[in-house]
Amino acid sequence: MHDPVVLAIPRGGVEIGVVIARELGAEVDVVLSRKLRAPHQPELAIGAVCEDGNVYLDADREMLWGDEGDYLERERLYQLSEIERRRRLFRGERIGAALKDRTVIVTDDGVATGATLIAALRAVRKKGPRELIVAVPVSPRDTAEILRRHCDLLVCPEVRDDFVAVGQFYRAYREVTDQRVVELLRECDRSTPVVMMPRPGARR
Repeated sequence: MHDPVVLAIPRGGVEIGVVIARELGAEVDVVLSRKLRAPHQPELAIGAVCEDGNVYLDADREMLWGDEGDYLERERLYQLSEIERRRRLFRGERIGAALKDRTVIVTDDGVATGATLIAALRAVRKKGPRELIVAVPVSPRDTAEILRRHCDLLVCPEVRDDFVAVGQFYRAYREVTDQRVVELLRECDRSTPVVMMPRPGARR
């Protein structure tokens, strides 16, 4: 690995990312990506939007959003507002290190459709990393195959055909709170450098 940095997708991905960063002695960061919910089926992801504003849409679910252009724009703006809230909470005014020519490891606590992770990977790839790695504990087999197209290496110990939900693979799966994310980042700030990516348009 060349000058590794860990980028965690909040909230659950931060718990995973912090462990990896400590093992590697690497910087830890958050990359903010939010799923776009299907009309009338909010639990279902039809895509995702990342903090740079770019949208990834799942072509296999086009039937759910093909005639919903107005809805998609409203949903995109809503999720971007939540991304901005989290940016202020988790980052404040911290300025990020460049990712160019570095090994970047993107983490989450597991994937289902992979939409939020793919949106994050596409945003990170634009910053020119030398190597882009995904590290997640569990994924459905079909999603894992899709993720491999968007990264250089997928590290996933549980690639499953019997996947129903991420939580089924944890002994005790609990929701990670905003406060827990803040605490984890502060703890890392005292032990390893915490470097945050700048928001779009911010001066470097």
